[in-house]
Amino acid sequence: MRVLACTTLFQLSLAARSDADKNRPVTKVINLLKDMVKQLEKEAEEDEEVYNKVACWCQTNDKDKTRSIADAEDRINKLVNKIEEETASSSRLNTEIKNLEVEVEKNQASLDKATANRKKELAEFNEDEKDTLRSI
Repeated sequence: MRVLACTTLFQLSLAARSDADKNRPVTKVINLLKDMVKQLEKEAEEDEEVYNKVACWCQTNDKDKTRSIADAEDRINKLVNKIEEETASSSRLNTEIKNLEVEVEKNQASLDKATANRKKELAEFNEDEKDTLRSI
């Protein structure tokens, strides 16, 4: 019986001690820290999922943007070369136009001179023809 009483007293003291341990400030702090660790682990998992999604999006967009930039730079280079070619062609054609305008002016002057000569010769021919017809 005495053993039973000692055992019961021991169990009661453990229960009282356990209740006392639960109410101690250090125990409360430890429990809070344990809860914080669980919460941080949960948030770390969520953050890792978000990071994986964002990292995938960044890699995909980085490839697309890099390709787009390279294509745009290539197109810019081609357009710059085309502009230079067309500018050179424009200069050459402008020079040709000026030369042809000078040539047209010379030809027009020659044509005007030839037309004047033909009119003069026609007038002389008509005059000679009239003289010849009168003399006959």
